[in-house]
Amino acid sequence: MSNWLRTGWPTLAIMLGASVWGMIWYPLRMLNALGVTGTAASALTSAAGCLFVLLVRHRALKTVRWHWLLPALALAAGVTNLGFVWGSIHGEVMRVLLLFYLTPAWTALFAHFILHERLTWSGAGLAALSLAGAMTMLWSPQLGVPVPGNLAEWAGLAGGMGFAMSNVLILKTSRVLPEMKPEMRTATIFGGAAIFSACASLFEAMPAPPTGAHLGTAALLVLGLGFLLASNNMLVQYGLARVPANRASIIMLFEIVVTALSAWLFAGESPGPREWAGGACIVLASALSSWVHRTKALPPDPANQDAGLDVDRDADRDADLGADRKDAKNRSRAMV
Repeated sequence: MSNWLRTGWPTLAIMLGASVWGMIWYPLRMLNALGVTGTAASALTSAAGCLFVLLVRHRALKTVRWHWLLPALALAAGVTNLGFVWGSIHGEVMRVLLLFYLTPAWTALFAHFILHERLTWSGAGLAALSLAGAMTMLWSPQLGVPVPGNLAEWAGLAGGMGFAMSNVLILKTSRVLPEMKPEMRTATIFGGAAIFSACASLFEAMPAPPTGAHLGTAALLVLGLGFLLASNNMLVQYGLARVPANRASIIMLFEIVVTALSAWLFAGESPGPREWAGGACIVLASALSSWVHRTKALPPDPANQDAGLDVDRDADRDADLGADRKDAKNRSRAMV
């Protein structure tokens, strides 16, 4: 039994985290129905999540050092969170999520310029496959142009670009600031999402703010979502630190399955043939991307497990980053 817990629990932790992300759109729509706009919901839930992380892991604050990467990570996380939240509230959930998951295309581009990783033929091919899936899904006989059809889909696309940038910056931050605890990166992500969404909320009118009993319900939802998202983020980081990166990335795709089922059950959304075909291309590109960029884990070490560090098989490309050349594969996600 203890052996199963040691090997099975990290995988289960990632699956639970993916399930939460796949269903989080529903309570966000509940908040919107109570009169809390998408930008305000993003700001409030992110602020609650940041506060929860800082309260629970306040001792890790001493590991924080100033670097320009931190505000950059906060900004990318803000775009990620707001894009997903606003898009899932106002758009068709499955289409928004699939546009969000165009990460292989954006990651290959951002990693080339920020991490100085060589853009390989396999990386370019996976990017092309994911973009082909998006064009298949978005093409319409009336418009003939494969672009997002509304603001919600554009928000999902922008959120996915922000998510890819966040992942690249998390990796860059773990290299430049190796002494910084992962939970402080999580706090940076939630804090950035809260500030960015609060600024965006100034441009979105709140038509009927919740009052009376609705105000209490909305407050409980905000606090509950903040606690859920923060604890879920740390739960997933626990799993990512103990599961090979290529396998973890594939497990994370379970989110798409949960989203499809929950959208069908709770919103009556049924993807058509083009959505299924385009989505299959995007999911396949994501799965193959994790295999192409597979890494091997460091030997068991408590410090490495806490930080969720991996050694990249191609670390010789990064000689300028120091002798240890450690990769952090923590996918801290500010959301959602």
